[in-house]
Amino acid sequence: MGREVTLHTQTIDKYGRTVAEVISDININLALVEDGLAFAYRKYLGQCDAREYLDAEYRASRHRYGVWQQEGGITRPWDFRRGRRGGSTPIGSNSPSTFSSSPSGHHYRCKEIGSYARAQELLRQGHSYLDGNGGGVACESLR
Repeated sequence: MGREVTLHTQTIDKYGRTVAEVISDININLALVEDGLAFAYRKYLGQCDAREYLDAEYRASRHRYGVWQQEGGITRPWDFRRGRRGGSTPIGSNSPSTFSSSPSGHHYRCKEIGSYARAQELLRQGHSYLDGNGGGVACESLR
């Protein structure tokens, strides 16, 4: 708090936001990754010391810091968004095509379930990926 920082601008993302490293006495971005409080966002590592960020993420995962307290880490934001477009929510893994396991092995999409009541039943049976926002309600679009 109350300290000066320097922004090392890397690029502008597709929404017009500045992507930058935040530097004070330390590289704050790197410290967050090292402590398991952020992921190394591979898409924007091209202008940074990518190896340093990837090594920091690896160390955090090995020591199970922050998001790495859960096996495999939590769902990465870019994987979550990709999964939402497809109707499923991916679990924390490096593979965007890995989705949360379902008790029956079948993955339902809200549009194929047919009723709100059936969606709630499937959620109670363990199909947690149907609760896209984590609010405890499956397939809110079926209400």
